[in-house]
Amino acid sequence: MTTCLFENPIFLDHHTPEGHPERSDRIRAINLALEHERFSPLLREKAPQANEDFVLLAHPERHLAAVMSAMPEEDIAQVEADTYASPATLQAALTGIGGAIAAIDAVFTGKADNAFVAARPPGHHAERDRAMGFCFFNNAAIAARHAQKAHGAERVAIVDWDVHHGNGTQDIFYDDPSVLFCSTHQMPLYPGSGAKDETGAGNIVNAPLSMNDGSDHFRDAFRSRVLPRVADFRPDVIIISAGFDAHHRDPLAQINLVAEDFDWATAKLMELSEKSANNRVVSLLEGGYDLTGLAESAATHIFRLMRG
Repeated sequence: MTTCLFENPIFLDHHTPEGHPERSDRIRAINLALEHERFSPLLREKAPQANEDFVLLAHPERHLAAVMSAMPEEDIAQVEADTYASPATLQAALTGIGGAIAAIDAVFTGKADNAFVAARPPGHHAERDRAMGFCFFNNAAIAARHAQKAHGAERVAIVDWDVHHGNGTQDIFYDDPSVLFCSTHQMPLYPGSGAKDETGAGNIVNAPLSMNDGSDHFRDAFRSRVLPRVADFRPDVIIISAGFDAHHRDPLAQINLVAEDFDWATAKLMELSEKSANNRVVSLLEGGYDLTGLAESAATHIFRLMRG
């Protein structure tokens, strides 16, 4: 497999208050893990900054305007209850979108079989009209729309294994049968959505887990609810909202997974992508707030993308 990593130093310049879990050290931890020689075959590209118009693929103009107006010229500003911005945040967020767009282009043009975008701030909590949960723009949703608009993808599957429900992605695609959204997450937990009966136009699949469920329950949920729906949907590309905060070390949740669970889930999705999507998988970093657990899990996930 040819795997392309999209990265950019600007992701380190989005600053949050001291002690905030979504911090620049997350990217540094992943970068350090990827220095291992086993990642030497990894293609590395600098994620480009997207034009603001790409935001409008998934958000209305009023949302873009609201986010832009909330950006501070200095210091750190509170945008929402737990969401903060610094002077470089808008550039970082647009570069996260640019990385997601470039990753979609890479897998559809044959430059790479799959891709991982190591970006922050994350995106899956950003609803159509609201920034929240550390997120400003929904990178996965924008990537899905770009795949449809630029590459003619008829069916896009988004699989979100972040420990928090991807309420923003669900909100954007709730009535759109051209996009399948599947989520495993701890419940009850922030943001409070993600019940099994939230099904949209039949395109929303939620597989909530309980505190301390662990690896067996996670894999059972994947086998019974997520994988069969993705297989039946036969997507042209699979986008992963790759949060690693379900790891047992993470301070914000209690699903207690290990890195091998992400390896297993990655392999299962790659098997499905081979059948209908010509191996096209685009993975976007979401959560993961213990640096050791994040680095181990992200490295395991990326290495599986490389090996197939």
